[in-house]
Amino acid sequence: MDLFEQQNVNLFRAINDLGKQYTYLNPVFEFIAEYMVYFLCLSVIMFWFSRGNNKNRIMIISAGIAFVLAEIIGKLAGLFHSNNQPFATLSNVNKLIEHSIDNSFPSDHTILFFAFCFSFWLFGKRFGFVWIILASLVAFSRIWVGVHYPADVIVGGGIGIIAAFITYLIVPRIDFIKQLLKVYEKGERYILSSGKRSRDH
Repeated sequence: MDLFEQQNVNLFRAINDLGKQYTYLNPVFEFIAEYMVYFLCLSVIMFWFSRGNNKNRIMIISAGIAFVLAEIIGKLAGLFHSNNQPFATLSNVNKLIEHSIDNSFPSDHTILFFAFCFSFWLFGKRFGFVWIILASLVAFSRIWVGVHYPADVIVGGGIGIIAAFITYLIVPRIDFIKQLLKVYEKGERYILSSGKRSRDH
């Protein structure tokens, strides 16, 4: 085991072993690691359907494209380096959630959260720093529950941030996306007005 791998394992142990010492925090980090993704999905839906805010929809489109781009980069990174989850290779891991054994590098959960949350911050959402804290907590929780090494989440977070920054610079300037969004919104207004007319009758 080289120095980098040893440091990666040592940092994993330092974080994961906290769950053995502070057992009352385990349910909190289990929830964050497994279920915070649903909160993110709900937030995306709420931003998308917020009334009269076209910027929110551009933000969601940009974040979605950032996630796809980040996943592609992540899969390419996984071709050059791979490692199984800590619970599959180390002894006495505090494993708190179920997870299949595969290449855990980089962390998909961390990629997802940083691609979206960093996009929210870049687009100037109110309390944008809270989204960065949320993404960081998710990354930390994946180590706490025993399914990722620190390197998995650090690289995943970095990929998500880079992808979010690239799409933030490019996507809002693409006329095709703006035109497509106008077509969608026109259709949305038509459907809503049709539904209102049918209820009135």
